[in-house]
Amino acid sequence: MLERDVVAAIKRYLASLGNDVFFWKEHGGPYGTSGVPDIICCYKGRFIGMECKLPSGRLTELQKRAIHRINRAGGVARRVESVADAREIIALIDHEKKLYTTKDGGVG
Repeated sequence: MLERDVVAAIKRYLASLGNDVFFWKEHGGPYGTSGVPDIICCYKGRFIGMECKLPSGRLTELQKRAIHRINRAGGVARRVESVADAREIIALIDHEKKLYTTKDGGVG
C-alpha cells in the first residue's frame, strides 16, 4: 500500500458523508504551501487537516508545525494512517456537536 492509496480511501470515505462535508486534496509542489496537511476538510462547520502517512512514515517539522497551528487555532488536525483514523476525527466532531446542541435542537 502506498500513501496515495490511504489518501484515496479517506477521500472516498469523506465523499460518503454527503452534504455535511467539503474537502480537497492539497497537492504539493512549487505552487503549494509546504507543510499543509494532505486533506483539508470542513465537516459540519469544523476545519480539519489530515496529514496522511503510512505507519512507517514520519512527519516533517513543517507538517508538525502546521498540525500544531491548526489545533491551536481551534481546528482539528491529525496524522492519519487509515480510514479508521479519519472516522475517529469525524466521530469526535459529531460527539462535540451533540454536547453543544440542546434537546430542542438549539445550540446551548
